[in-house]
Order: sequence, then C-alpha cells, then structure tokens
Amino acid sequence: MDGNKTIAIIGAGPVGLAAAAHVLERGMSPVVLEAGPEAGHAVRQWQQVQLFSPWEYNVDRAAARLLEPTGWNSPDPQSYPTGGELIDRYIEPLATRTPLRETIRTSSRVTAISRAGLDKARTKGRQRAPFEIRYQNGRGPEVLRADAVIDASGTWFSPNPAGSNGLPAIGEVGCADRVAYGMPDVRGVDRARYAGKTVAVLGAGHSAVGTLIDLVHLSDEVPGTQPVWLLRGSDPAKAFGGGRNDKLAARGELGTVFAALLAAGRIRMEAEFGVTQLSDADGRLRIAAGACCGARSVTADELIVATGFRPDLSFLSELRLRLDPAIDAPVALAPLIDPNEHSCGTVRPHGARELAHDEPGFYIAGMKSYGRAPTFLMVTGYEQVRSIAADIAGDKEAAARVELVLPETGVCTRGGLESSIASGCCGGPAKEEPSACCAADETARKAGASGCGCS
Repeated sequence: MDGNKTIAIIGAGPVGLAAAAHVLERGMSPVVLEAGPEAGHAVRQWQQVQLFSPWEYNVDRAAARLLEPTGWNSPDPQSYPTGGELIDRYIEPLATRTPLRETIRTSSRVTAISRAGLDKARTKGRQRAPFEIRYQNGRGPEVLRADAVIDASGTWFSPNPAGSNGLPAIGEVGCADRVAYGMPDVRGVDRARYAGKTVAVLGAGHSAVGTLIDLVHLSDEVPGTQPVWLLRGSDPAKAFGGGRNDKLAARGELGTVFAALLAAGRIRMEAEFGVTQLSDADGRLRIAAGACCGARSVTADELIVATGFRPDLSFLSELRLRLDPAIDAPVALAPLIDPNEHSCGTVRPHGARELAHDEPGFYIAGMKSYGRAPTFLMVTGYEQVRSIAADIAGDKEAAARVELVLPETGVCTRGGLESSIASGCCGGPAKEEPSACCAADETARKAGASGCGCS
C-alpha cells in the first residue's frame, strides 16, 4: 500500500463520504469535491422523504468508526430516517466533526477530468500519469492532481425528461415554470404550489408513488387537489412492489397503500400515456400523448416528472470508460441491473471488479454507477467504495471479498415474468460470476445454461 496516494472523490453525499472514510482508513489521502455549499447537498433536496431502509443499512461501517470518538450517538438501527434526519444525525456530524472535515471542498463543481499531459487517444505512459481534475469554485478555476478518482456525484441533478423517447417533450423547456422533477415537497415547502390544483405525476417508480400518496393526503387537507397518474406502461400493478414479501417493510407498505388508494378511486389514472408534447391551455398545462398532434391529452395545473435519473457524463469525456450502451452503467454491472431483463430488487453485492473501467484508477460508485437503472440502496454504495478503496490500496483480496448481505424486494422480474419470493432472490446472491443476478443464475451459467428463470 502506498500511503502517499491522493484520491479524488467527487460528491460529498453518503457514498462519497463513505469512500473518504475508507480511503482515510487505508492510510491514503482523500480530497472530496462537493458542488453544493454543504455536504449532502442532493439529500437536502428531498429532506421530507422517508427512506425505505432503516438506519442499519444507512450508516457505513468505516464512517461509524470515525464518528465513535466524537461522542456520536448511533441511531436506532431498526428505525427509518427521513432525508432530513439522515443529514442531521449522520451526514452533518460525519462531515464536520471527524477528520473528514479537512478533506471536503464545498462549492467545488468538477468540470473535466483527464490524465496529466495526455488526451484520451494517447496510451503510452497513461497508467503512470496522474489524474488532472478541473473544478470551479468561488475563486475561479482550480486544478487537482490525484492518483485515483472515485466519482460518487450521483444523478439527482440530471433527471430524465418527460418525453417517452428519452428526449424532452416538445414544449417541455418552454413550460418549465409548471414542471418539476423528482420528489417536490408537495405537503411542505411546496404546498402553496400544489394545493387545490390538478397535479399530474408521470412515472411508475417509488418517487412517483410516494408523491401521488402525498397528493392524496393533500387533497384531504385542501379540497380541489386532484392527483392524476400518468403511466407510460399498461400494468399499474408493477408499481405496487413486493408487499409483505419485501424485507424492507416501509418499501412494501408504500406499494400496498398506493394500490388501495388507486382501487378506491382517489387517484385518476391514465395508462399507456407516453408524453410527447406540453403546451399552454388558457393558463393551464396541456399534456399530450401519442402521435405528433397528440391523440390523447390531459389538462393539469402542474406536472411532476418522476421518471428517474441519468448520469452526467459530460465531464468524463477525456477518460476511457466502459459503459453499457443502453443504461450507461459499467459493463460488468449492467447485466445485474438492466430493467429490460430483470428487476430482482436485491442486486448482489459488487465492488471494484464490476466498477472498473479501461482507465486504471478511475471508478464510478453510488447511484451514478447504476446509470439509468432504478432502485439503488445506499448500503450497496457503501460496499462498492469499501471494495474500491481496498483495490486502490493494493489489497486485492479485500477488494474481491463480499462483506454485505442485502434485504430482498419480494418481487423478482426476469424476461418480463414477475413472481413473489419469500426467501432470497433465486437462491440468494451470486458469489463469483460477475454477470449473474443470483445464485441460481450463477449455477445455471456454470452448467452451460443461459439464465436461471427466476419464475
């Protein structure tokens, strides 16, 4: 291990801070570049949201070891924090009361990364050249050189647009004042914007479901509030999740509550609604789906686009990345999380091996490593950066070791076929085969078969 190594970490969210803790524990020097004014800037945008995972899955072990000498009180491992509680009881103490406070540079937005003196096309001497990270802060452009880079910048600030083809819907930019993305606080700080109005929510994931439930509660408080669910697919049941089979009880309960509200007629649903155009309709918003002229339309006062996120790869253009062409995840990780193939809510633990690129010493971790795929668990990111830090330090045995058991979702989907599972997705997590989603899949591949057939 080279204790003099400088490791640049992009993002001071939970995974970025965990990466810094593991790097520091390995005797190396982390430098954390955070675009926002404080650590946990993205989490601060969804403080009202309760996490599906209890505290036991939201505290990194190396980070906890840093916090212990400060007198930090570990939260009840079985209770479920909100985003705000995650900041107050974990992120803020970790960033301000431990040695990590000396490593974090806030208001420092990374704009480009390359190898010192080498462009993307040049190979000779590449592995020995340090990384050159350019970033902007209040004093102007800055340059940092590092031996390795861990990009844990997340995806929160690059949401997917409303258009069903991956592009902004026609007119989406011009209607920006009536469109929000992600999970606005409809019952809190954003209440005045949504109370008493018809609010369309586009999406079928947890963010959309949680927002629609909050809008129903808002309608109980403020008459005239009408939630409308715009569903791109045809089957609303896919949004209900694993129910009682989900080992994360809060996640299973969300789907159960949502199904009941939908059955009771509290939410208006428009299925097979692929948004193509947004336009003004006498001061309201016309949301059209279908052909160029809009074969169908819904009129609302506001639109919330909860269609997921995508990674910002713009500042990585001079690095040699190995990304899946469909979901922008590392190629060895992509088969485990590709929503076109399966959605076992528990992706087996993975680390440096699956997250490596053709640029030695560069890794994408955390939510960004999942590209456009959904359902990322924070603890998965902690296992990723533990392995990455070990790999950078030269401890290949620790890098390859699995030190995590994940909770199951209760629903496994492969090849479009969905089934409930009570104990372990298809026999539990895979151990060796990088592209296997589970143990049964791994066994089948070793026997020369193609897939386990989770159903």
